Amino acid sequence: MNIPKTSFPRIVIVGGGFAGISIAKGLKNKEVQVVLLDKHNYHTFQPLLYQVSTGGLEPDSIAYPIRKVLKDYNNFFFRLANVEEIRTEENTIVTNIGALEYDYLVIATGSETNYYGNREIEINSMAMKTIPQSLNLRSLILENFEQALLTDQYHERDALMNFVIVGAGPTGVELAGALAEIKKGILPKDYPDLDTRRVQIHLIQSGDRILKEMSEKASQKAEDFLDGLGVQIWKNTRVTGYDGKTVTTDTDVDFETATLVWAAGVKGVEIKGLNAKDLLVGGSRIPVDEFNKVKGHTNIFAVGDVACMQTEDTPKGHPMMAQPAMQQGKNLGENLVRLLENKPLEPFVYRDKGSMATIGRNKAVVDMKNIRFQGVFAWFVWMFVHLFFLIGFRNRMVVFVNWVYNYVRFDREARLIIRPFNRNYSAFKD
Repeated sequence: MNIPKTSFPRIVIVGGGFAGISIAKGLKNKEVQVVLLDKHNYHTFQPLLYQVSTGGLEPDSIAYPIRKVLKDYNNFFFRLANVEEIRTEENTIVTNIGALEYDYLVIATGSETNYYGNREIEINSMAMKTIPQSLNLRSLILENFEQALLTDQYHERDALMNFVIVGAGPTGVELAGALAEIKKGILPKDYPDLDTRRVQIHLIQSGDRILKEMSEKASQKAEDFLDGLGVQIWKNTRVTGYDGKTVTTDTDVDFETATLVWAAGVKGVEIKGLNAKDLLVGGSRIPVDEFNKVKGHTNIFAVGDVACMQTEDTPKGHPMMAQPAMQQGKNLGENLVRLLENKPLEPFVYRDKGSMATIGRNKAVVDMKNIRFQGVFAWFVWMFVHLFFLIGFRNRMVVFVNWVYNYVRFDREARLIIRPFNRNYSAFKD
């Protein structure tokens, strides 16, 4: 990797997400050598990926170069690499660009889409966890409408304009709301020769309510918002398969669609060497103690989505969201400094700042510790919070200007097919 040797302890961080960046900030200009590895050279603000998928934002407005984050940090090194294996006995990490020894290792690989072992769904559905995946989904949505113009068969056209979203967490709810607004305000102008009233948006949830991690009031209000936008919600329904044409469920309801978006769960990104069955817990997460130290190791830590800190209050670990990841990263960065100074470590305590989701224009739900609210004010709070946590002044300004423009014009300028997805549509002609 061409990393210079040093007398300082070497800390290797795998992953440049919310947790990895927070750790790096805590180690700024300390007497350590920090090496950050990631398969992308940018940090992604994942909560806004759905806006890239629906043409509301361009991908560069929610991504920020990792090297720019670290540009003023002494003794910091970034390498673009895929981590392949951890050799714990040798204190070495193996990547596609070479091996590197470490004194301390931090695993902050984040999460990926969880298909729960259903290979058919994994092959044929669309995920939305990365910028490339979001661009693929954007292209597919637009290509479906272009394809719908080319057929005079109603069943084929309906399948092309039928969207099924599996999973009614914040991602699924926000994507459903965005698609409903596109149906209402954009499609009639872009496709006047299509009967866009026939566009259907289905949101499928295996449980008895949407946004199940939020309060019942927020859940019901979000459902009311979606219902008002024309989204069809199917609760207590589990998707069992999707062959690229037909979505099958455990009920008597099936769906013909060219687009199935899988937002039904996530799991930690595993790394060979730490993926033994006796180590991982539910969702491929690594069990850690109150200091984020990996079970059975003294110099390996895990933070963020991939870590599972089980306590009486959190028997399944902390939520796999940005806030726990950032807080764990900040705590671990400070603890690594304490460790090097032979000071006692501070246990991690999660401070729940609340949950929120937007359903569309002037529609959002917010649950905070002592207050819950919905509607227009919640929508403004949602926008402010997301702007605040974006990295980089330019990104904040670009996103803000886009939101203002989209609000005033009721438009989404980024509905571009930059990289075609090349879907095989032959099955829909049967």
